[in-house]
Amino acid sequence: MDVMPLLSLVAGSAAVAGAARRTPVPAPLLLVAAGLAVSALPGVPAYTLDPGVVLPLLLPPLLYTSTRDSSYLGLRAHLRAVALLSVGYVLFATFVVGWAAYLLVPGLPLTAAMVLGAVVAPPDAVAATAVARRLGLPSRVTTILQGESLFNDATAITAYKVAVAAAVGEGATWAGGVMEFLVAAVGGVGIGLVLMAPLDWLRTHLREPLLQNTLSLLIPFAAYGVAEQVDASGVLAVVTVALYLGHRAWEVDFATRLQEEAVWKMVAFVLESSVFALIGLQLPVVLEGLLRTHAGAEAAWYAIAVFLVVVATRFMWVYPATFLPRMLFRRVREREENPTWKGAMVTSWAGMRGVVSLAIAFSIPAVLHDGAPFPKRDLLLFLAFTTVIGTLVVQGLTLPPLIRLLRFPGRSPQEETLAEANAQAQASLAAERRLEDLLRDERNALPQPLVDRLRAALERRRNSVWERLGQTDPATGESADDTYRRLFREVIGAEREVFVRLRDKRYIDDEMLRTLLRRLDLEEAVAHREPL
Repeated sequence: MDVMPLLSLVAGSAAVAGAARRTPVPAPLLLVAAGLAVSALPGVPAYTLDPGVVLPLLLPPLLYTSTRDSSYLGLRAHLRAVALLSVGYVLFATFVVGWAAYLLVPGLPLTAAMVLGAVVAPPDAVAATAVARRLGLPSRVTTILQGESLFNDATAITAYKVAVAAAVGEGATWAGGVMEFLVAAVGGVGIGLVLMAPLDWLRTHLREPLLQNTLSLLIPFAAYGVAEQVDASGVLAVVTVALYLGHRAWEVDFATRLQEEAVWKMVAFVLESSVFALIGLQLPVVLEGLLRTHAGAEAAWYAIAVFLVVVATRFMWVYPATFLPRMLFRRVREREENPTWKGAMVTSWAGMRGVVSLAIAFSIPAVLHDGAPFPKRDLLLFLAFTTVIGTLVVQGLTLPPLIRLLRFPGRSPQEETLAEANAQAQASLAAERRLEDLLRDERNALPQPLVDRLRAALERRRNSVWERLGQTDPATGESADDTYRRLFREVIGAEREVFVRLRDKRYIDDEMLRTLLRRLDLEEAVAHREPL
């Protein structure tokens, strides 16, 4: 097996994603553009998206890490809006886009057109949520977009299976399709509910951080695999488990959390970078089949038309789904915050498609049950590819200017810092009461300097956030907290240099050096992440 193509893909995509951080262009768009450019170079190996690899091996960890970073409480608060997008919109887009393709492409059967509709129905909000966080969109919009991307793949994959069954001649019916969807959805959530408690128990009872993180890496694959074995939705199983474990992440010890966050950040970075680069690299594979059966100009016209229908369909769904329930139901008006037309505009425009659509497209069977070729499979694959590229480039590049043009009210750093300070003050007071209770027990007797050190640490944590609300140093532009962090890093660095010098002089060995450096690294990590 030649590993160089895989190594080149991972290294190249990581380099492009790293470079994208120095540009205003979102990394997914730059990666797609780089993939398109590289695919035109001579000698580049064919990188064909294999659904047997993407869906069971790449999708579960991407879903897991995205879900762990989301908010269970936020998703629950916006459950209706998320459900309308992740289920209602996907089914609506499947039918509208499928019907439009049936009317547009001569000789395309309606069942095959519905397959295309299901393929391009689910948006991938990785790029959209990255832009939303960077530009400070309201948390409601960001939460809804993120929630939609977690659940819509399950709806699209199920709709695709029903459409393919009808297209290849398996005699699928509307009633059968609805039943298959319900079984997949209920089964996926059910598998997740069954697995989440035992996995949480195992995670909290393992004492070795390495074992806990190994388990963390296996969880998404286990949930997906178990659900798919019983024809349930692996996507929903992974999301259900990840929501539960993410909500209870505080239960594991600090060493596990530090390692787990670092591991999953690396996994997400490598997979997301590689996936978006793979999208661009599919161009030769797609064109090879298309140009044998269709003229380029004709196919380009179909691609533009399908892209426009996909974009228009999202507007057709989002605005009524946003405002009609508030107009019709008093309970919705009472329980949910009032949406704005600006939020609906961004949600409508943030409909970029991603690798899941391409992976599903590549899984379209080559032949029907009677042995005949699948109708216009090469054209369907091309239309899926151009829709993904078109939405990523057109909508992805214009989304940041659109958000700036709409001028959303930004989050107030002063208010957020005040909320953080109040929370820290309450926690510090509880910690001080607990410390006094512990010190009254003779078994916890400590020398007074150590007692003072504990109390000083609590007071410093409580005061540091309040200091950020105060004035900054006119000479450096830093708050007292910022200066403290900088000086802390400097003194830690001085200690680190001494340890290395003592190792080089053979006063301590490498094993002791690693122990001492790890202790400093943990202190520096805490100093960087939390107020001291």
